[in-house]
Amino acid sequence: MSVLPIEAHCTHLAPLRAESRRRMTVVLALTAAVMVAEVVGGLFANSLALLADAGHMFADLVALGLALWASHVAQRPATAERSYGLLRLEILAALANGAALIVIAGGIVLEAWRRLQAPADVDGGLLLGVAAIGLAANLAGAVVLHRGHGHSLNERGAYLHVLSDLLGSVGALLAGVLVLVTGWAAADPVVSALIAGLILRSAWRLVRESVDVLLEATPAHIALHDVHARLTGIPGVCSVHDLHVWTVTSGVIAMSGHLVVVEPAENQRVLEEARRRLAELGIGHMTVQVEREPMCE
Repeated sequence: MSVLPIEAHCTHLAPLRAESRRRMTVVLALTAAVMVAEVVGGLFANSLALLADAGHMFADLVALGLALWASHVAQRPATAERSYGLLRLEILAALANGAALIVIAGGIVLEAWRRLQAPADVDGGLLLGVAAIGLAANLAGAVVLHRGHGHSLNERGAYLHVLSDLLGSVGALLAGVLVLVTGWAAADPVVSALIAGLILRSAWRLVRESVDVLLEATPAHIALHDVHARLTGIPGVCSVHDLHVWTVTSGVIAMSGHLVVVEPAENQRVLEEARRRLAELGIGHMTVQVEREPMCE
């Protein structure tokens, strides 16, 4: 049996995770500043778009704080009680962030509906000014997090929060223009509802991907039949069975399986070739049981 320890495969991710924490800290400070500005501006302008976005940003502060904490705690070494350590805490944080975004989107839609029934006067000029400040800050935050959102589901959750903030600022800006140019007060809740729809779409994808990891689904970019074909194609391997591929946490993909090899003298060569072929698919942690005859159906 060949077992390549998880810790060895996480070492190369440590600099990425440290940089991820630095990026999220910067964005946390930006988000806090914009939230305060939008609360004040929303109250004075009587704007749902600004207040909804400020409420959304408050949730983002909590989400970013959770993502930072999870990223830090996940680096703790494995123990006898937790052989994988706390790596999946980042996935739980991503799931919590996605669920929070869904709740926020629902709240914005309900408030938009209420405002459509009884449109309120909105100070378009103030709305426009505060929205412009929020747009600039959120754009900066999105740029900071964009670089690392692809390798970490946890950071992607934080990135989606900031991206939805950016959309909120764009919507508030659009609502301000419409109110100023046309005097149509309903533009504020209408734009807010559209933003909520975009937030909901991103949140659902994040929740779905997080759940797939927790349920140990085969990663979307890896086909199980391809893994099977690569292993059965190794000279000396008669058959492959009990094959599983799953994601431990962002950037750490694992595989386990049974390989039937008739000649025991070939075992080491087969394992080395299996490791090389699986590495081409991005599978870094491999656990293989080599058998002369199938021992598991």
